Amino acid sequence: MKYLHTMVRVKDLEKSMAFFELLGLKETRRHESEGGRFSLIFMAAPGNEDCPVELTYNWDGDEGLPSDGRHFGHLAYEVEDIYALCQHLMDNGVTINRPPRDGHMAFVRSPDNISIELLQKGASLAPAEPWASMENTGHW
Repeated sequence: MKYLHTMVRVKDLEKSMAFFELLGLKETRRHESEGGRFSLIFMAAPGNEDCPVELTYNWDGDEGLPSDGRHFGHLAYEVEDIYALCQHLMDNGVTINRPPRDGHMAFVRSPDNISIELLQKGASLAPAEPWASMENTGHW
């Protein structure tokens, strides 16, 4: 058996793609279905093109989005510097729902309310401000 991808439905394709680009993912392929009236955009981290997230966009809208339906759980990405990435996300308007107080794990949500786990590569970073004293925001 081979892992293929994780699919998430998105309401605003451009906004969702911009969010995943902030995480460092790039579009690797795209499928447009005129008959089915949907687009599939595959995005992956450079060097990990075989582990993409598939953004599914229904051209006629999707009234269920964004909802808090977390039936698939979350997406998880290993990052080189969790503090730097969280700062980059905050600088671009992304709420850090679970800050990396432990220097190891953080959670954010995409524009479509998809829970994203960020995990520090290797050993946890030493606790640092503003992360060490930052409270959770919302839910993750």
